[in-house]
Amino acid sequence: MTTSNYATERETTEGKVFTVTGGDWDEVVSGTDPINDERIVVNMGPQHPSTHGVLRLVLELEGETVREARSVVGYLHTGIEKNLEYRNWVQGSTFVTRMDYLSPLFNETAYALAVEKLLGITDDITERATTIRVLMMELNRVSSHLVWLATTAMELGAINMMLYGFREREYVLDIFETITGLRMNHAYVRPGGVAQDVPDDAIRKIRDFLKLMPKRLKEYENLLSGQPIWLERTQHVAVLDVTACMALGVTGPVLRSAGLAWDLRKTMPYCGYETYEFDVPTHTDGDVWGRYLVRVAEIRESLKLIEQAVDRLKPGPVMVSDKKIAWPAQLAIGVDGMGNSLEHVAKIMGQSMESLIHHFKLVTEGFRVPPGQVYVGIESPRGELGVHAVSDGGTRPYRVHYREPSFVNLQALPAMAEGGLIADVIAGGASLDPVMGGCDR
Repeated sequence: MTTSNYATERETTEGKVFTVTGGDWDEVVSGTDPINDERIVVNMGPQHPSTHGVLRLVLELEGETVREARSVVGYLHTGIEKNLEYRNWVQGSTFVTRMDYLSPLFNETAYALAVEKLLGITDDITERATTIRVLMMELNRVSSHLVWLATTAMELGAINMMLYGFREREYVLDIFETITGLRMNHAYVRPGGVAQDVPDDAIRKIRDFLKLMPKRLKEYENLLSGQPIWLERTQHVAVLDVTACMALGVTGPVLRSAGLAWDLRKTMPYCGYETYEFDVPTHTDGDVWGRYLVRVAEIRESLKLIEQAVDRLKPGPVMVSDKKIAWPAQLAIGVDGMGNSLEHVAKIMGQSMESLIHHFKLVTEGFRVPPGQVYVGIESPRGELGVHAVSDGGTRPYRVHYREPSFVNLQALPAMAEGGLIADVIAGGASLDPVMGGCDR
């Protein structure tokens, strides 16, 4: 029995069926005998839930045992990296934020750090802007891990956890909206600093969140950690040891759940992370259970970092002083929620010709970046998020390529799934925490 419901097919003169992954569907099914063989080839996905939206898995099954698994990506096909070549360096922030849409602030920060490195202004970023970046990224890490916890629990049958996880995530998104005007895809972290300052209302909300979240984490653990079905579905399931992780380039919580405390915030610090007090949680089993424990522990560590960042916020500018580069960060969130306060618009339109010219040139043309290429890596909720940026000296990127952890980590799925049960494919795939917006950028 074979099926290719989700394949994009075309017939050649030889009658061979090709798929979006390079024309191997015939080869996949040719080794099975539908009459005399116990094996079947089926598609799992792309669908929500189970395969996280637009991920397709081609599974060869013998009964309920997975004999072979293939990950098929490319269905989201956003083309963001190519689009960056046709936009200026400032506009790039509004594109990259939409890749891994569960951790947009990490996409923006990695891009901004790369552009700043090309410009040679890394040391010019203000202390307040750097602290705000850490604050926003750690809030985003908490919200991303909450989505993982909620959706993975739902896929394994713990529906209540879905409700609780998204309840707390809404709190974080409200904080983001107060600061940036948007719940997701903020384009808030810009080359040179951040788009606007953090208002006092947001600080009060963050401190309330820091008081609330430890209690809620205990509720999550009471709901899941001792639950027999949860233990049965996660312990000794989808095991990937540290050797396999290293061979496949797997990073993030999956690598740390196998025992290696590799976290770029510690090993290759950026944004002043070396000055913060926090631990890197690890586990040794390398299974779904270990990845669950690591992510819950990482939420607690992020809460520590958030509290330290809030305490460090000192008055000061949030954008570099060089007006040829600086985004007009004195913008305030207006009634449209998009950073267009009437007071600032009135100023640049009626009182300061220099501000008007600068604003117009920065938005339409952008700034020039010296020729060269750089690589910058940061620790996103899914692992190492790297940016390779190339400039030819113009106002637009020559090339920007992301080393995206969802894409890299997904190649571990066959190693985790083959030899296990088909039900464990769901648990193993979910434990990788793939976000296809980052994978198919």
